Amino acid sequence: MSGIRVLVAGASIAGPALAHWLCRWGAEVTVVERAPELRPGGQAVDARGVAKDVIQRMGLDAAVRAACTDTAGAHTVDADGNVLETYRADDNDGDGYISEIEILRGDLSQVLYDDTHDGVEYIFADRIAELTQDADGVDVTFAGGDRRRFELVIGADGLHSALRTMVFGPHEQFVRHLGLVLSFYTVPNEFGLDRWLIDYQDAGRSAGLRPIRDTTRAIAMLSFPAADFDVDYRDIEAQKRLLRERMVGLGWLTSDILAHLDDTPDFYLDQVAQVVMDRWSSGRVGLLGDAAFSASPMSGAGTGMALVGAYVLAGELAAAGWDPEAGFAGYEQRMRSFVEANQEIGRLHVHSREVPEPDAQPEIDYESEWFTELIQRAINGVELPDYDGVPDSATPAGSPIASSAKP
Repeated sequence: MSGIRVLVAGASIAGPALAHWLCRWGAEVTVVERAPELRPGGQAVDARGVAKDVIQRMGLDAAVRAACTDTAGAHTVDADGNVLETYRADDNDGDGYISEIEILRGDLSQVLYDDTHDGVEYIFADRIAELTQDADGVDVTFAGGDRRRFELVIGADGLHSALRTMVFGPHEQFVRHLGLVLSFYTVPNEFGLDRWLIDYQDAGRSAGLRPIRDTTRAIAMLSFPAADFDVDYRDIEAQKRLLRERMVGLGWLTSDILAHLDDTPDFYLDQVAQVVMDRWSSGRVGLLGDAAFSASPMSGAGTGMALVGAYVLAGELAAAGWDPEAGFAGYEQRMRSFVEANQEIGRLHVHSREVPEPDAQPEIDYESEWFTELIQRAINGVELPDYDGVPDSATPAGSPIASSAKP
């Protein structure tokens, strides 16, 4: 079937990346986003291993690299600012703690939007209010009143996915809080930051500063442990109060960083959480990115999973002739092990920040063969088929996309 109509909910990273590939394979794509416009800034996100291959296949490697933060590496420091450990962006062939492709979430979103907006219908300041599906399609009612029919609907609307709740069940059924809260926001670079991330940790809490391409600004990063998290993720003032309360007395530059809370343009705070689901689809409705399989920011892999998942989901659906049952099954089969590895790393990273109890289990041996294999599965543990025979609008019909994977 050509010209199949697909609705994608969410215009951050997973949604526009999916739109790119769906259009490449001949679908007619609409992306609906409840925010009035693309959201700027946000935390720095990374692409490692197979995710870099996907960016190359999209033809966006130059555009993405041009927008990268250009971070040289990271220093962990003590309360006096003395360097304890150093990590460089070229460690592990650019796939280490600081990735060679590191870009602000909002900047990557803009690159993906610029790449797709000519061939994709974007609807901002609206959302899916209702949907009903039958054997042949999905009837969607938008909050703005429009009613339309699509053959497929994909939720790429993040950790707090409204579409997931609507189709699969309550938020609490799938979201697992990992006992940590993270906050990011832009501050003036009054700290002399120069291409090096600085991170301070003490008793389970942390404060850090991340450089960005605009050297007059920096990204503040704060975290604290919280067994329960019941602040409304849309109540910004309540979040700021909570952050101030939990960061009291941390030391280093924390008080100077908190002094900019009320004048920052892009404050973000949320629980560190994962989404764990037995299935990422129901009938003609599927999920992608954090909506389906959030590994949490502590995994360092959410963006990579979104980009890889977008390629695989669109390709499997197209290769199956847009049959949802076969396409979604192929997508889950290819992605599941890759996702589980990244979620395990996210959990381990949170655990590494916890204050050890007297009777705690021995620490993970990060030099072990088991951990090395886990890292490799998380970075490169998914095959990217060329989807030979699927007509591609970016290459001659019937030609596979040339793989850029190293032999």
